[in-house]
Amino acid sequence: MATNKQTQVRLDESVLEAGKAAARSRRLDFNKYVERLIIEDTTGARAAGMAAAQRLINEHGTFLDDLEEQFDAPYAQQQPGAAA
Repeated sequence: MATNKQTQVRLDESVLEAGKAAARSRRLDFNKYVERLIIEDTTGARAAGMAAAQRLINEHGTFLDDLEEQFDAPYAQQQPGAAA
């Protein structure tokens, strides 16, 4: 069974808060979030995911742009009583 090793890291307060917010949004504690970032970075998993995302954009970007426009269209119209 692997044991966890404790370490200390100094971060700018804004970086720490952004990291904690990102961890919360993923329902992870901060330690697990940092651990996953390191694992993804050192195993190539992050690069593979980014490459897959880029392929998706390259192959279907126009469709996704059109879909986004359709979803945004109802909100683009000026609402009655709204400031111009």
